[in-house]
This record gives sequence, structure tokens and C-alpha cells, in this order.
Amino acid sequence: MDPKASIWIIKSLLILVLLYLAYIDWRTFRLPNVITFPLIILGITFNWVSELCFTSPSSAILGAALGYGSLWALNAGYRLVKHRNGIGMGDAKLLAALGACFGWGALPSILLIASITGLLGGIAWLKWNRHQLHTAFPFGPFLAIAGIIELLWPQLIQTLIPPGLT
Repeated sequence: MDPKASIWIIKSLLILVLLYLAYIDWRTFRLPNVITFPLIILGITFNWVSELCFTSPSSAILGAALGYGSLWALNAGYRLVKHRNGIGMGDAKLLAALGACFGWGALPSILLIASITGLLGGIAWLKWNRHQLHTAFPFGPFLAIAGIIELLWPQLIQTLIPPGLT
């Protein structure tokens, strides 16, 4: 099979999985382990064995560890201050899966895009829910959107920064 066709099939499947996870999280506030764990393993394995890989195997492993660890640490700090969770560990597993797919270098862009789209979505959520600040808000859909953007337009953030600012 033509490598260009193969990579588009792989990208399309990943987009479908991310859209499905976004839908599940939006509706249920859950990101099921039955999908996120295999996605982590598949991301590392794909980058290890495929010639069409998105990143190096070491970057994929480090991306999975840093993706999970960063949101775990953020939640642990929040829990120390507020005595409750601030972010779900499903989000951490989804970020680990994205790190496994795209490598540790993509994590800052993914988090920035997810945060910006999540902020805009959060403002809309507050308006929709009449400014109820204690209502839970799913972050997984915005991580999924950021993952799709990173998949289709890698290095998007770097191209948006004016040359003199880098």
C-alpha cells in the first residue's frame, strides 16, 4: 500500500478515536480506560515499529510519561490547596496518549491549544449554565481538539508567533 494512503488511514482512525473520546467526555465526564490505555500503548508501539512514525520511540515514551505526570502533578497541587480534585485522571491519560503519539515536544503546543479552546469553551459553558462556577467542566474534548490540530497542522503554534519573538 502507498505510504501516503497508509498515513492518512492512520490519521483518520486517530481523529475518529479522539472525536469519540471528546463526545464521551462531553456527555459523561469520563474518559474510559478501555480506550485511553490502548491508545497509549498503540502510540508508543506505532512510533517504535512503523516507518511512518510521528516521533522517535524514546520521545513517545517520554511524551506518555510527561503527559500523564504533568496533569497528575497539577491535580496533586490543586488537591493540596483545595482538598478536592481539579482535573480528572482521564484527562491525564488522554494527554499521555497524545504524548505517546506525537512525542514530548508536542505537549506544550497541545496544552496551549487545549487551554485556549477550553477557556473559550468555558466562557460559553458559564453562559449556558448561567454562571454557576461550581459546575464541572470536561477538559477532554479540548485535549482531543488540540490533538487533532497537532496531527493535521504540526508546529501550528510556532508558525503563529512572529519571527522576532522566538
